[in-house]
Amino acid sequence: MTRQTVVGVLMALVLGGGGGYWLATYMASRGAGPAADAGMSDAEPAVLFYRNPMNPAITSPVPAQDEMGMDYIPVYAGQQELKKQPEVLFYRNPMNPAITSPVPAQDEMGMDYIPVYAEDGQAGNGEPAGTVRIDPVTVQNIGVRTAVAERQTLSRDIRSVGRVDFDEERLSRLHPKTEGWIEELYIDKTGEQIGKDAILLNIYSPQLVTSQQEYLLALNSVDALRESSYEEIRQGAKDLVSSARERLELLDVPEHQIRELEQSRKIKKYLHIHSPFDGVIIHIGAREGQYVTPTTELYKIADLSKVWVFADVYENEVSWIQAGDPVDMKLAAMPGKVFTGRVGYIYPYAEEKTRTIKVRLEFDNPDMLLKPDMFADVTIHAQRMVDATVIPAEAVVRSGEREQVFVVRGPGKFEPRTVKLGVSSKGMVQVLEGVTAGETVVTSSQFLIDSESKLREATAKMLETMSREKGAP
Repeated sequence: MTRQTVVGVLMALVLGGGGGYWLATYMASRGAGPAADAGMSDAEPAVLFYRNPMNPAITSPVPAQDEMGMDYIPVYAGQQELKKQPEVLFYRNPMNPAITSPVPAQDEMGMDYIPVYAEDGQAGNGEPAGTVRIDPVTVQNIGVRTAVAERQTLSRDIRSVGRVDFDEERLSRLHPKTEGWIEELYIDKTGEQIGKDAILLNIYSPQLVTSQQEYLLALNSVDALRESSYEEIRQGAKDLVSSARERLELLDVPEHQIRELEQSRKIKKYLHIHSPFDGVIIHIGAREGQYVTPTTELYKIADLSKVWVFADVYENEVSWIQAGDPVDMKLAAMPGKVFTGRVGYIYPYAEEKTRTIKVRLEFDNPDMLLKPDMFADVTIHAQRMVDATVIPAEAVVRSGEREQVFVVRGPGKFEPRTVKLGVSSKGMVQVLEGVTAGETVVTSSQFLIDSESKLREATAKMLETMSREKGAP
């Protein structure tokens, strides 16, 4: 057909009212246009048929449109679409793969049965059960997106609310070692800061007076027997002094009072009780004139140079944290100031009501700015997962029994694969088993692919059963 004949036919179609659709169809089928003008040949491929753009299995011998008004796509001789179509084994119900038909059919809802080809799910094709093949046009229409599994370093900052508390290792509860009466309180207000060895109170105790008398008698015996010619007697007097002095020390008589007793040789009616370290008085359990026993708590003292902060973290975050991780803390009472500490301990049990794990954080407090029972915002800089294989979290299909992803095995070909997951951070999840770095996984529309995969897997099992039944005697 010459160029003049083509133009004449087109003019006739336009003038005859065929216009729009048939003009476009004819030009598409004959290759008319700028490209045809550049290199038109008489031996052009013929249109074999037209196929539905949404379902390639539906064809038409003449141009047509689908229900959405989309034109059918022409299929030419020599194109890849002319590949030999696989053999149709049977047709299956789209809602129940166990129901099949040897010929095309429809279910009660008017849905066409789906053809099952010879290459779908047959044993021996080397593909895992459930592998899905989808036409590239359909892949694009359902919005399939993919991502490549990569090796990255995962890190995570865990934020929580903390409560400042005393360092339990720096708390002291003072009790008298003997019975007696409080004569005078030198520290009589809670909240007072005291230094180490500060005098807290005076106590009168008959037992302490008796112990002082025994010590003085022992000292006098040493002096009297110093010139004795018997070594055993001199040594016995010295042992008696050591025993009496040790008794005073066990009763918490301070060293300076023992030295004063040795020098003055006068018994002290009242003895002092001193602070064991620098700290703050947080409780006073006795007052002047009160009779006390070893069960009486005289003082409770806390050293606030170091404090603990208790924070609650959720169960899925505990796997990130380990002792020694650095921590930043901010308080509403001191805007702009950041305190730095570390994770000291992770408690081995969960809170029953909140279902969280308690974590103990340790902070230095040299300026006494951190006060017990203050609330704070803490950020735990958890350990880093170095060189981990990660994929987007949305790529995982979670069924409750297992975690699964779909790996792209080729154009329009998706393989379901069970994976073992690790920690997750910032929208990424670590893959311990199932996917290697460099493989491509589906990140969207995988639930549609999963539905088709389950149907394919059920079909494969049914075919295997049918094959076994045919081979049985």
